[in-house]
Amino acid sequence: GDPEFREVLGRVRETTLGALAHQDVPFERLVEELAPARSLARHPLFHVVLTLFDAAEATLELADVTLEERPTGRPAAKFDLDVMVGELFGEDGRPAGLRGSVTVAADLFEPGTAQRLAGWFTRALEVLTAAPDVRLGAVDVLDPGERELVLHGWNATATPVPDGRVVDLFGQRVIAAPDAVAVVADGVELTYAKLDAQANKLARYLVQQGVGAESVVGLCLPRGAEMISAILGVWKAGAAYLPIDAGLPVERIAFMLSDSRATMLLGVEDVIGDLPAGRVRLVALDAAVVAATLAMLPETAVDLAADPAGLAYVMYTSGSTGTPKGVAVTHGSLANYVASVSARLDWSGEGSRYALLQPQVSDLGNTVVFISLATGGQLHVLDETTVVDPQAVADYLTGQHIDFAKVVPSHLAALSAVAGPERVLPARSLVLGGEAAPPGWVAELLAAAADGQRVFNHYGPTETTIGVATAELTGTAPNGGNVPIGSPIANTRLYVLDDRLRPAPVGVAGELYVAGAGVARGYVGRAALTGERFLACPFAPGERMYRTGDLAKRISDGQLVFLGRADEQVKIRGFRIEPGEVEATLLG
Repeated sequence: GDPEFREVLGRVRETTLGALAHQDVPFERLVEELAPARSLARHPLFHVVLTLFDAAEATLELADVTLEERPTGRPAAKFDLDVMVGELFGEDGRPAGLRGSVTVAADLFEPGTAQRLAGWFTRALEVLTAAPDVRLGAVDVLDPGERELVLHGWNATATPVPDGRVVDLFGQRVIAAPDAVAVVADGVELTYAKLDAQANKLARYLVQQGVGAESVVGLCLPRGAEMISAILGVWKAGAAYLPIDAGLPVERIAFMLSDSRATMLLGVEDVIGDLPAGRVRLVALDAAVVAATLAMLPETAVDLAADPAGLAYVMYTSGSTGTPKGVAVTHGSLANYVASVSARLDWSGEGSRYALLQPQVSDLGNTVVFISLATGGQLHVLDETTVVDPQAVADYLTGQHIDFAKVVPSHLAALSAVAGPERVLPARSLVLGGEAAPPGWVAELLAAAADGQRVFNHYGPTETTIGVATAELTGTAPNGGNVPIGSPIANTRLYVLDDRLRPAPVGVAGELYVAGAGVARGYVGRAALTGERFLACPFAPGERMYRTGDLAKRISDGQLVFLGRADEQVKIRGFRIEPGEVEATLLG
């Protein structure tokens, strides 16, 4: 619980006296009963020791000899953490305070960590001795400077918010370079002007069908240029899109359409006939009547006012932790993400080539898609057959001179195990995202980047608009082999908090919360669940923060390290199938 300190002392006294009643138990019997796992690296029974010296300082007087107390140093740490405290006495023999030392095992702790531990221990003693009736929950080990750093200093990310929406940034590229190639898919190139024209025609069609602001339009289309132009067309009509995987069970698709309150579903004839209609209108874009109607519509844009607070898309979570939830993301959040992350990754330059390997029904690939379209890039959409063929992916990246790509670590590990890590690296930089990256494999990847390719780690739940933290990986992972997820993107703040929403000190695990521009509206039609996960931010009045459910800690330079799920019940273990086969990750 949260007792007063006096009560804690009483508990300690009672427990210790009770233990002393068994002090004659033979050590061999203790070892036999406990049966600890033996290791040459650490003590099998305990790892932390506190030693208190409370005897008065002794003096020794010898003729013609001067005595001086000198520390001898400790050549090796016997325990992970060893705290020694001794009493000081004044000239009158009265107690004059405490003096102590903290010794840590160098293979587990950095010197700075030992310094912080000593400071926190001292601060706790000062608070508890000054007010013994204080409850433990009220003791803050952080001093004002540390608190300011973890709450504000490392979250100082405020920058001017981008004007407009991602579709507006795309429009600027259309004006600047209409004949530049925008999308390459299935061997066909589509220019910015042609892509814009297709999107404008679809937008006019949707408006004629009553689609408008805050409407949700389902998109069940094959990966490729048609899906890209449909997203842009929905946005140009003022609506939001809902990506749907045609391979999902019919019941799941019906749930998503109903739960999101979608007004229309766009697809192709081969797929749409098997989908549930219900109250949603099904439209096959390749049907003769629809195709003829689209062909007759003007290629100019619909004149609609842009609203950054408007709904951009609804993305459903996997449902691995319960019923799938539709996350509502706004145009303003998405524009902030694209502007900030493109600058952080140095993903820019007209004509730069981007490879999309992820399915377009998740937000993992949105980093590549939207940054490419907003910065004048050339988006290459690899087909479903190519993305699972290691040699085909390697040949495509090399043959098409791909500059940038974002890949899920397990997917890239499977590809690199066959084709070799050096062949699946794009020419300029690679982003890892979607899951934790194994540190050993990351080290191999960095070693393979002999031509100066940069490698980034990117973190963010769907509820925080694709991603909120980025780290450039330049060496082996610190802190027990954890790969850092980095620092927050622009206009975003990351807090590591305990169960009382208090900031955790550096190096201490806590739950990760996200505040700022990246936080989504919430869950569509789930007010109670939204209120549970999207909380009032105690550090910025009037703002909300999202509770990720992920455990994390800060390291000494302020970067964050992902430690796993706070409610994780099943450990995630990596395994190798057989030498020469693919490397995979078993989830659950």
